[in-house]
Amino acid sequence: MTVTDPETRAGWVPEADDENTDEDMPLSLRLSIADTLTLGNATCGFMAVYFTTTGILIPHLQGSQETGMARHSAATAVILMLLAAIFDLCDGLVARKLRSSPMGAELDNLSDLISFGLAPAYFVLVYGMVADDAHQRVSALAAIVVLLAVVLRLARFSCVTMKDGMFQGMPSPFGALTVVSIVLLELPFIPTLLAIIGVAWLMVSRVEYPKPRGVLAVAMLGWIVGAMGLLAAWAFDAPGGQVLLATGCALQVVLGAVIPLFATARRVNTFRDNRRVARAAQLP
Repeated sequence: MTVTDPETRAGWVPEADDENTDEDMPLSLRLSIADTLTLGNATCGFMAVYFTTTGILIPHLQGSQETGMARHSAATAVILMLLAAIFDLCDGLVARKLRSSPMGAELDNLSDLISFGLAPAYFVLVYGMVADDAHQRVSALAAIVVLLAVVLRLARFSCVTMKDGMFQGMPSPFGALTVVSIVLLELPFIPTLLAIIGVAWLMVSRVEYPKPRGVLAVAMLGWIVGAMGLLAAWAFDAPGGQVLLATGCALQVVLGAVIPLFATARRVNTFRDNRRVARAAQLP
């Protein structure tokens, strides 16, 4: 039945039936499977901040000497960041296989900002407050540098078109895990600070990194699962857990340093080859 406005005589359309709600909903408001994985990424990042606060920062402020709880909470926070990296890896794979909603890219950037920008930066900040040899204000500055590096990295990713299969600058999930690994190594404060700033610089640099596809994606997934196992062994004080954690973190840091060297060497070789070809073309 159509209801008519007595003044305008215009027909008012009644509310649509529930059956047609999905069909009438704008495409921009429909969540795809990939978007759901992206929201899982954001949730993990937020919960990492929660466990860092409730399990490390608050007990420290209350004067608690319980190191086991702090170790469990730190491991839980990092495992959640690793889970966020898995969600971030899977949502891209799913989006390529299935449809993705128009707001998928924006959701991905916002979720990455929480999980790989805010969460690791907050982890660095709390480290500066609880570590014996750390300086709180300097650590806060380093945390801001990490956060701003991720913000700039994600903004540039949305604006700059790279050749297929490559990222410009260290990907934010890789950067976040490297920053956290540096903190967990428990090095002296100054080397820790310099290494964190170095990772932040790599995220905004022009160094090219390969996208995790195919075999590389499987290898990355295996690496993340292995890192979770190391963290669990360390959290529950398993025999050799501390050594295993230190080894895993050191490998992550070394990998973060080696990839830019290989990428730079490849760019230099490509530049030399291009010059050699140009010179050969100029010869009579």
